[in-house]
Amino acid sequence: MRATRVLRRARALFPRRPHSLAGQVFALQLLVIIVLAVLMAAVFVHEVHFRATREAYDRSLAVSETFANAPGTVAAMRSRDPSAILQPRAEAARGKADVTYIVAFDPRGIRWSHPDPALIGGHVSGEFAPARSGKPFQETFDSTLFGEAVDTTTAVFDGRHRIVGFVSVGIRLQSINDVFVGQLPVLGGLFAVALALAVVGTALVSRRLRSQTHGLGRAGMTRMYEHHDAVLHAVREGVVIVGPDGRLLLVNDEARRLLGLTGEEVTDRDVHEVGMAPGIASLLASGHAANDEMRAVGDRLVAFNQRPVSEDGEGRQGSVATLRDTTELRELGNRAEFARDRLQLLYDASVRIGTTLDTVRTTEELAEIAVPRFADYVSVELLEPVLRGEEPTLVGTEMRRVTARGIRDDHPLLPAGELIDFLPGSPVADAVLTGRAQLRTDLTDSAEWSTHAPERAREVVDFGIHSLVSVPLRARGVVLGMADFWRSEQPPYDAEDVSFAEELAGRAAVAVDNARRFTREHSMAVTLQRSLLPRALPEQSGLEVAYRYLPTKTGVGGDWFDVIPLSGARFALVVGDVVGHGVHAAATMGRLRTAVHNFSAVDLAPDELLAHLDELVARMDEDEDNAESPGGDDPAVTGATCLYAVYDQVSGVCAVARAGHPGPALVTPDGVASYPDIPGSPPLGLGSGLPVEKTDLVLPPDSLFVLFTDGLVKDRERDIGTGLALLRDTLAVPGRGPEETCGAVMDRLLVPEPGDDVTLLVTRTRRMSPERIAEWDIPSDPAAVSRLRGEVLAQLDAWGLDDLSYTTGLITSELVTNAIRYGAPPARLRLLHDVSGLICEVTDSNSTAPHLRRAKSSDEGGRGPFLVAQFADRWGTRYLNRGKVIWTEQLLTDGDREAGEQDADALLDQWSDEDLG
Repeated sequence: MRATRVLRRARALFPRRPHSLAGQVFALQLLVIIVLAVLMAAVFVHEVHFRATREAYDRSLAVSETFANAPGTVAAMRSRDPSAILQPRAEAARGKADVTYIVAFDPRGIRWSHPDPALIGGHVSGEFAPARSGKPFQETFDSTLFGEAVDTTTAVFDGRHRIVGFVSVGIRLQSINDVFVGQLPVLGGLFAVALALAVVGTALVSRRLRSQTHGLGRAGMTRMYEHHDAVLHAVREGVVIVGPDGRLLLVNDEARRLLGLTGEEVTDRDVHEVGMAPGIASLLASGHAANDEMRAVGDRLVAFNQRPVSEDGEGRQGSVATLRDTTELRELGNRAEFARDRLQLLYDASVRIGTTLDTVRTTEELAEIAVPRFADYVSVELLEPVLRGEEPTLVGTEMRRVTARGIRDDHPLLPAGELIDFLPGSPVADAVLTGRAQLRTDLTDSAEWSTHAPERAREVVDFGIHSLVSVPLRARGVVLGMADFWRSEQPPYDAEDVSFAEELAGRAAVAVDNARRFTREHSMAVTLQRSLLPRALPEQSGLEVAYRYLPTKTGVGGDWFDVIPLSGARFALVVGDVVGHGVHAAATMGRLRTAVHNFSAVDLAPDELLAHLDELVARMDEDEDNAESPGGDDPAVTGATCLYAVYDQVSGVCAVARAGHPGPALVTPDGVASYPDIPGSPPLGLGSGLPVEKTDLVLPPDSLFVLFTDGLVKDRERDIGTGLALLRDTLAVPGRGPEETCGAVMDRLLVPEPGDDVTLLVTRTRRMSPERIAEWDIPSDPAAVSRLRGEVLAQLDAWGLDDLSYTTGLITSELVTNAIRYGAPPARLRLLHDVSGLICEVTDSNSTAPHLRRAKSSDEGGRGPFLVAQFADRWGTRYLNRGKVIWTEQLLTDGDREAGEQDADALLDQWSDEDLG
């Protein structure tokens, strides 16, 4: 009934039915808004009432439980006069909690408190028995005093869980309604605002609709349809509307022209009955969506766009199709696609050609990128100097074919490796001499091409190859070779193809020239580096040595190694690395290696040698900074690393120091591999001022002492920690010699293309037998010289070295005499019978070393060092922490003179008659 009255009132607002579409929409929207507003108000009223009632239940429950469990409530109920205590408490709590009443009563229902004191002592009117279960009891009831109220009754228990009383709290529903009534003005205001906004919005929409329809009536709409029909048939795009039953509902004039539907009327006829091509008729009748689907209609190419439509959204759908003539666009699209493919090919060539710095591989990349996208076969020839990294000075027609690739492997073109001399008049010779590409569209009619090698030309033509473009590979104005593009399956080349071939060959020529220049620099650096590295390691009785050195292909680095014989049956093991690649790194490596040899010649300790080497590198950097080089781009040496170790085969002690270099690996005879803790110092030349620390290692006999550079254990895909662990696992095999160890390590750790030089030096340590060592203390008495000489000669006789008795006795007498006269005690004499020679050492505590000089005839002394130098193959002085060692070495091998051939006459020949007179 209410809805009917609302509809009647709405109709009263519109005494006349609106004639325009905008008016009808406005009326309908207004009616819908009013109905929705009323429904929303009803829902809001119900929700407010429900929430207010729920809040009353919750609040009465909270107050009831709070009062029942309040401290002193149980004691008050069990007192002699509960009302005297509970009545004031209940009234105070009722005022604070804003509830209608708080009534406390005993288990029989007799009140102890009440808002009306006159009712205290009477029986409660409500139900409270359900509260005896211990759970609060809530209900809504009509009270004679308060009216309809929400009541919550809670039982009060003592310590023994016995009920001592009840607390009932109530809230009148009238107060809830008062809250709701108080919100009605706000609700009414909101409703009015919402209704006003909705009406304004509806009016604006209606006004917009009226503006778009221009307030047209029936006549106006008819005229609009006629105009639409005229435009539909005048556009240059075909429109076809097909009904759900497959009949044509609309075909404009352009669609008739494109589909060839001329003459009879086709509207309201089945699409298969009007003479369309079966494929097109099936497409229109299917109603399927189509996006720019190309169909050939006679000599035209028509693009179809079709969308399914339906009046009610159910059942079979009709379709609306638009047709567009793309015959002219097809040719433009094909040319654009062709240009896009060529640009993509050039881009791919710039990315894929020249990925390596190998000349032959670069030409292979050119062939791979051109076949089959531009040519069916590609052959590339280069001048001989280019292959060697040299720049061709004379342009000739004799070239070596380096690449021959095609869509088939059984082609008749000459294979790679053949040296070809192109005769004058051939396309290749003409291209070389003129520097421009040569086109042969039809090889069957090219006499100058076929006369070069008639049989080969006949095989090429019979194979099906019919067109050729020969393009010179030019870089910086120099012809490096030729690139020949052949076709057998594709159409013959034209002038546009020649331009593209020149562009493609030009990019390849730059890459070939870069590879050539790298080959030259790499060859120079390799030659320089190998000339600076030791060609053969010296033979030592105290160790067995094997090594591997592999320069990187991308550029020679600055790795080096050395085994340097030292005095006293000792030798130095050196491994170093100069950061960088190229000739500069190799030259710097040579300078550092020479410096290490010079420093080791004065028997410097490892830590002192590296300290001097650090100063040298720092000075080299300063010289580089101060030098005015033409290019100004010579890199500094900063970043060089070095490990220097000295092994004494008498004591078995190896003194090691390193500067920025990986530490050595030690493999004991039982196959246990480890990395000794060697304190590290910064790389050479950093100028940090930090001291270099030396570590003394005692190497067991037959141990493997392994030195290496970081190129062995570190790579782009492997960090140094992983590489060191892999090296340790590889070395941990007992019983292998240095050569076998080198092979195993290289097989396990070497990557296919290392990014840095790889150096590996493996030595097997040995100890000198005690039977080959003889030592004596030197007293301060000069008379002991003859005794010591006699004992030395006896030891030589025991070793079978009688041939060296005379010279050794003389050397021993001179060295011992100098130690007694100029040295400081304690002094010792030691003979070492090495495999290669006899070593004599005299040690004392004085750091002053003798100097070699030619004594005058009037001098009483000064001839001792001269005599020692004449009869010893090598001699020198090395300094200790306290004192010095003067040593001599006599080789056991045959030389320019035999050791035993020295006699008194030979000694006297060392001086002139004037000196002796």
